[in-house]
Amino acid sequence: MAKKKKKKKKKNRKTEKGLSLDKLPQSISKFYKEYKKQKEVEHLRKIKLEEREESKRLIQDKKDLQLREEKLIIKEEEIEKKENEIKLKTEEQRIIDEDLRLKDSDLRRKDLDLVKKEKHLNLKKEEQKRKDVDLKVREEEQILKQKKENRKKYREHKLKELEDAKIKNNEEIKLKEWESKFDQELKLQEEKELMKIERLAAKEKQKQGSFDQEQQQLEEELTSRLENFEIKQTKKN
Repeated sequence: MAKKKKKKKKKNRKTEKGLSLDKLPQSISKFYKEYKKQKEVEHLRKIKLEEREESKRLIQDKKDLQLREEKLIIKEEEIEKKENEIKLKTEEQRIIDEDLRLKDSDLRRKDLDLVKKEKHLNLKKEEQKRKDVDLKVREEEQILKQKKENRKKYREHKLKELEDAKIKNNEEIKLKEWESKFDQELKLQEEKELMKIERLAAKEKQKQGSFDQEQQQLEEELTSRLENFEIKQTKKN
């Protein structure tokens, strides 16, 4: 094992180009060692810097990733919020559409009701119109009937008036005839009375010595007057 370690040491003393440090001068060997250490330190420093930069980069990437994740989460939340808003608006629109549909259906139902009511009113109007026409016809018939009855009553009244006037006229004529006859009879009675008186007077005169001739004249005169009166009476009748 010791021999192997010694061999390794000898190999380590060789440069990368195959040069041996033992063959170089001591000062150059020392400088080379220091230079090599410096290179190794710089290499290590570079590695550390690279690792630090890598670490920073990884941290920054992690931060960026985290930030992107946060942004993505925020974006997803916004998307979800928008989707919820869209769903809410969609639901609101659905409710509005349903409400409008119901209102439209209600309006159509009301329109149908109005149409039915209008038809019913039109039927009632037509029925009332027919009733009015029938009533007007009956009224006109009644008016014509009343006029006919009035004309009939008027004719009957006029006929009655004429009949009454005729009866009254006949009664007046009869009354006048009766009055005339009564007057004539009264006059005749008066004439008879007068003749009686004259006869009595003639008799008295005769008794007192009047002449027969005077009596005869008186009788003739009375007879003539009586005949004339009877002729007049016969003509009047």
